Amino acid sequence: MLHTAQKQLIITSLLLFMGQIVTAQTADSDQWAATDALERKVSEYPEAGDKRSKYIAMFYWTWHQGKDDTTTTVKNITEIVRKNPEAMKDYNHPAWGKAKPGFFFWEQPLLGYYKTTDPWVLRKHAEMLADAKVDAVFFDCTNGSLTWIESYEALMKTWDQAQKDGVNVPKIAFMLPFGYSAHSLTSLRQLYKDVYKPGRYENLWFIWKGKPGIMAYPDNLTDSDEDREIAQFFTFRPGQPDYVDGPKRDNQWGWLENYPQHGYVKNDAGGFEQVTVGVAQNAAPETNGHCSAFNLPGSQGRDYSVRNGFDPRVDGYLYGWNFQEQWDRAFEIDPELVFITGWNEFIAGQWLPEHSWTGDPFSFVDQFDWKRSRDIEPNKGWGDKGDVYYLQLVDNVRKFKGMTPPEPVSSPKTIKIGKSDQWNDVTPTYNHYKGNTFHRDHVGRNNTYYINTTGRNDIVKAKVARDNRSLYFYVESAEKLTSRNDPNWMLLFIDIDRDKSTGWNGYDYIVNRKSPTSGKVIVEKNVGDRWEWIEVDKSSYVLKNNRLEIKIDRETLGMEGKTLNFEFKWNDNMQENGNIMDFYVNGDTAPGGRFNFVYSE
Repeated sequence: MLHTAQKQLIITSLLLFMGQIVTAQTADSDQWAATDALERKVSEYPEAGDKRSKYIAMFYWTWHQGKDDTTTTVKNITEIVRKNPEAMKDYNHPAWGKAKPGFFFWEQPLLGYYKTTDPWVLRKHAEMLADAKVDAVFFDCTNGSLTWIESYEALMKTWDQAQKDGVNVPKIAFMLPFGYSAHSLTSLRQLYKDVYKPGRYENLWFIWKGKPGIMAYPDNLTDSDEDREIAQFFTFRPGQPDYVDGPKRDNQWGWLENYPQHGYVKNDAGGFEQVTVGVAQNAAPETNGHCSAFNLPGSQGRDYSVRNGFDPRVDGYLYGWNFQEQWDRAFEIDPELVFITGWNEFIAGQWLPEHSWTGDPFSFVDQFDWKRSRDIEPNKGWGDKGDVYYLQLVDNVRKFKGMTPPEPVSSPKTIKIGKSDQWNDVTPTYNHYKGNTFHRDHVGRNNTYYINTTGRNDIVKAKVARDNRSLYFYVESAEKLTSRNDPNWMLLFIDIDRDKSTGWNGYDYIVNRKSPTSGKVIVEKNVGDRWEWIEVDKSSYVLKNNRLEIKIDRETLGMEGKTLNFEFKWNDNMQENGNIMDFYVNGDTAPGGRFNFVYSE
């Protein structure tokens, strides 16, 4: 007589054998290539070298939550100033709205004016940060005793599942107020009682020097039993708020500094534990480089470099002189950990001089506009260039941490498509994340509400094989693939020459843009650099349950007798044909965003 657990084990084994259950496999973005919209190629293994024991932490904002006025639209500084330039001289201009002081987005995030309680957004963040090799995120709890419980609960739940789905999610930590105030002590005790003491989501904790790390001051902990526990439980790294002065205590960490940044906390090897890297600094000449309003003249925006001044190009804010100069300093110091500011703040308060800020006639402090803002998360306002800072991040992280060498491709092999065992000895295996096609249905800021039901086929694995006549492509989904007649079904993009100046964003060929027939898929070649394609061949394919295999003649791809070195990706159910940023948002893309798998002999 079989027990229930034994029956379930047998059923699971059968389903695995039949290909109806796909277990999560960890994806490794070190094996992927990317080139940004400015045609800057992200470093790969030959440039980055072997992995080093280094860490990346990212400042992350969880306070996009709470109650909003659902009768009003979100206020966007960039849009307001574009339409009403005179508003910058008048605090009471109607474009700013009636609520005072007002809170504004400097630009719209690519994922919309979201709340950080939205699991769909949190899962996207988990994957993007993992793909960038970010090791930890520090939540902004520096104001009062607010720890944004609703958001960190949603994030921990979402990222815990993402980890189970094969995402190497960043670990989590908290940054509390810049001093040992009563608010700081309240937050410290609350977090210990709610998260750390009961061991909740321990798999997500950022561990530093053998204990959970926290940027907080332990100074006003008492001699009570609970406070003594707290004092022994954490590795404390109190936050230094100033952009100029450097550490004032031996154990402090920074969060943002002007170039050249200081090293923080001497380690046993004679180096430093930490250095900050910022995208921009809200510091201006009239405050001698100390924290000020971002809308002051001469503020150290994205286009500013201490060594070179301001980028003279109209679109200089895209090229990241400030960010790169800060990274160059980090490479000089070569710390154990780089702390980056930041991922997703987006919101700026509008303050008057009596609020102790320095702008005229009012101040936008932490964010302001395209030049004077410091978010890395892709935004909508820059069109197809909205991810340039994300890819600049990836490039520098790779050079700082090193990379895993690429897995060599297996020997040439003729594949009889439709027989799955044909692929068992084909390498490499290109894994991607399982469980990320769930739908979005969540309130956003103010009167926004977001629904996204484009998640359909969950792409989890791909392979490529070749012989002297053909290339063979294999892709696998977590569950049975939907009908081949669905629009934008299982698109295969191929950059055959790894040259972004040819094809649509480098992609020279596309398969399945037109629905396949009962026996053939349609291969199309790009015309120019637009979303325009012409049919060049019909190729054989086999669709079986959750697996799709395609055979394409080398001649069709212009690779007859040539050595293969190409990039490719799979996408299902893109919505905005011709918009490469859609790869971050809709359906499922493997690998995500601008990343591509690489197949090289």
